[in-house]
Amino acid sequence: MTNPKKAAGSLVLLAAATSLMITQAFAQTPASPTPSAQTPAVQAPVAQTSAPTSAAPAITAPAAQAPAAQAPVVGQTAKNPTLPHNLSPWGMFMGADIVVKAVMIGLAFASLITWTICVAKLLELRHETRRAKKRIKVLANDISLAEAERDARSGKDAVSRLVQSAAAEAALSDTVNDEGFKERVELRLSRVEAAMSRRISRGTGMLATIGATAPFVGLFGTVWGIMNSFIGISEAHTTNLAVVAPGIAEALLATAMGLIAAIPAVVIYNHLVRMITAYRALLGDATAQVMLLISRDQGRRSLRIARAAE
Repeated sequence: MTNPKKAAGSLVLLAAATSLMITQAFAQTPASPTPSAQTPAVQAPVAQTSAPTSAAPAITAPAAQAPAAQAPVVGQTAKNPTLPHNLSPWGMFMGADIVVKAVMIGLAFASLITWTICVAKLLELRHETRRAKKRIKVLANDISLAEAERDARSGKDAVSRLVQSAAAEAALSDTVNDEGFKERVELRLSRVEAAMSRRISRGTGMLATIGATAPFVGLFGTVWGIMNSFIGISEAHTTNLAVVAPGIAEALLATAMGLIAAIPAVVIYNHLVRMITAYRALLGDATAQVMLLISRDQGRRSLRIARAAE
């Protein structure tokens, strides 16, 4: 009987121990929410931290708006009265340095000279070419030197002066027996032709000078203006484009004006040289016609003398 009682007692103790373990297990299971319960306590500061964070935009919003508030400041810098606003050609000229202004004025004056010479020489060359062609047509007819001299006596053009010079030499020489008469006439005609060529070429040298030097004068103004821009950068201690751009634009305007003065001068000079060359060819034709008249006159005189001798 003792053993069954001992066994029953052991079972009771085992059951009690098992119940105690189960009870402790369940007791610990509600205790596990304690960290989770503490989690709100931990999250509470987070929530409080997030609360200031959510409030931070309200505090940092002005900081975020600071660039927008500073945008007018940048705009005010661009509208600084000490900086030029008008970047039109006239505005850049008025805002340029005195040296750059002097360069621009000189180039504008050179351009005016170029176009004045162009208009004047074109009109002169066309007028002289027209009169030379008319006189050459007269000389090509079967007339004597005396008749040609009467027709050209009041003329001031080059061909008329050639005829007058030849007639003056004929009046001073023995046109029949003088063997050196033709050589003296040729010398006179060559001198008149050279003088007329020099007269018609006056002004073209100025075009050549302007075409060769105007780009370098404009480049000098550009270099001077860019130097002033870099000096302004060093004095302002800033590389802001609003400070640098106007000076550089004014400097480049000087180069543009140099090209505006030089390119037409070169083109007009080449065109005038071609026209002057054609005019000199007409004078050569007129000289040849005058020499033909003198040769015919000598032949006619020789023929009359021969017939009179018969």
